[in-house]
Amino acid sequence: MTHLQVTGLTVRHPGSRVSLAAVDGVSLEIPSGTTLGLVGESGSGKSSLAGAIVGLVPAQGGRVLIDGREARTRTVRDRRRLGRLVQVVLQDPDTALDPRMTARQTLVEAATVFRRLDRAARAARVTELLGLVGLDPRLADRLPRQLSGGQRQRVSLARALAVDPGLLIADEITSALDVSVQASVLNTIRELQRRLGLSVLFIGHNLPAVCHVSDTVAVMRHGRIVESAPTETILRTPQHPYTRALLASVPSLGTSPSEERTS
Repeated sequence: MTHLQVTGLTVRHPGSRVSLAAVDGVSLEIPSGTTLGLVGESGSGKSSLAGAIVGLVPAQGGRVLIDGREARTRTVRDRRRLGRLVQVVLQDPDTALDPRMTARQTLVEAATVFRRLDRAARAARVTELLGLVGLDPRLADRLPRQLSGGQRQRVSLARALAVDPGLLIADEITSALDVSVQASVLNTIRELQRRLGLSVLFIGHNLPAVCHVSDTVAVMRHGRIVESAPTETILRTPQHPYTRALLASVPSLGTSPSEERTS
């Protein structure tokens, strides 16, 4: 399990005349083994914040602490350490997965980044990872184009889990999927968090969907957190007008959606 603390984080993107603050002094915390949902419309700064946490986007101010240590990636050793602790799953699995590699090859490559595994151990690890994300092991030798959108996203999720991270960042991972598939992937995230004790930063624009998987929810607008509270509080007594607008704008997901394991 991994504890994330972000304090006063600021990210500025160069503009035509001024430097625009995509992330403006954001502070948040994810205690070990919990899920924080980060919600906001497109352009609110969510992905910039996620990128700054993992060192992909330069920050102009603030601190990111992972298990009490600065999350800096100045050296190869720093990057390897961060890669073992934190993994990111992105919105579009079509671009995240190599179209020339089967699911098995993708997972073996990830599983052997930090450890050596013999042939039998590799096969067992692939079966284990596919099972964790609800995929039939018989899909292991298929290429991405031979899988559905939901299956590809699950392979991406399995790849992230292959290094046994303590913190998983899921950035809009259901937004490109059909509604029924979205619900199943959300349930998979919840089950993985409980089963593996993961800390999760779940990013999305659909507030009910984010609430479905989160212990705490932070609402982001124009680069700032405008409201943060336990999920039940956000759902029952939202304080900020923007939070109320997000809740009113989309239908809620069911609490027990179902999907075939191979979806």
